[in-house]
Amino acid sequence: MSEVLFEVEQGIATLTLNRADIGNALNFPTLCKLREVVRNISCRRDIRVVVLTGAGEKFFCAGADLKERKTMSKQQVREFLMMIRDTFTEIAELPQPVIGVMNGYAFGGGLELALSCDMRIVESHVQLGLTETSLGIIPGAGGTQRLARLIGSSKAKELIFTARRLSSTEALDWGIANYVEQSQTGMGKALELANQMCANAPLALAQAKFAIDRGLEADIRTGIWVEAKAYETLLPTEDRLEGLRAFDEKRKPNYQGK
Repeated sequence: MSEVLFEVEQGIATLTLNRADIGNALNFPTLCKLREVVRNISCRRDIRVVVLTGAGEKFFCAGADLKERKTMSKQQVREFLMMIRDTFTEIAELPQPVIGVMNGYAFGGGLELALSCDMRIVESHVQLGLTETSLGIIPGAGGTQRLARLIGSSKAKELIFTARRLSSTEALDWGIANYVEQSQTGMGKALELANQMCANAPLALAQAKFAIDRGLEADIRTGIWVEAKAYETLLPTEDRLEGLRAFDEKRKPNYQGK
């Protein structure tokens, strides 16, 4: 049985963490498989949007597999942290938009995984939080950085310092969730969004994502320069010309990612 299920249909790749019996917890084999799949996706032009979720209905991802962690030496823990950080960064840096469907609880590394996605759909029964300080550690897979950039440092500090668990509606209010959907309906909303994105030019999606993500790391003038450079890469593309033709001919464009 594969730790990560992977399928592609009509330009949408679906990744499913497949360890429902232990909360889709992340161990070394799961991270290795997830990283392998993510690297495959990054090279494929036929994949336009990625949807990431968990098997079962109780957990999106419970975070690191603490049973495995108990058996690790300090050196192995360091190696695991490097692996999980690098894997989540590769997810965040995929050229395709990534939608996280939080169909169950997401604590610690589970929420950090969701934060590496571009947007998050949270089902109504879900609780989530970066609870590491209650275990004597801190978020170690990008959580302190991605959460602060998403909702601001003051709110991020409150959640991390208190190890507070949020409900789905609180996650929406705090700006962590894009949408809250009823139980077992999150995937439907994700596919609705994914299909809307797939109708647009894939190269433009990639450059828009690049401009937003890199621009946020810089001052506004540098960010505008990054945007201009991203725009310039689209000028010679066939898709840009196809968009102009389709507009002139009053039809839907047929983008090829070229």
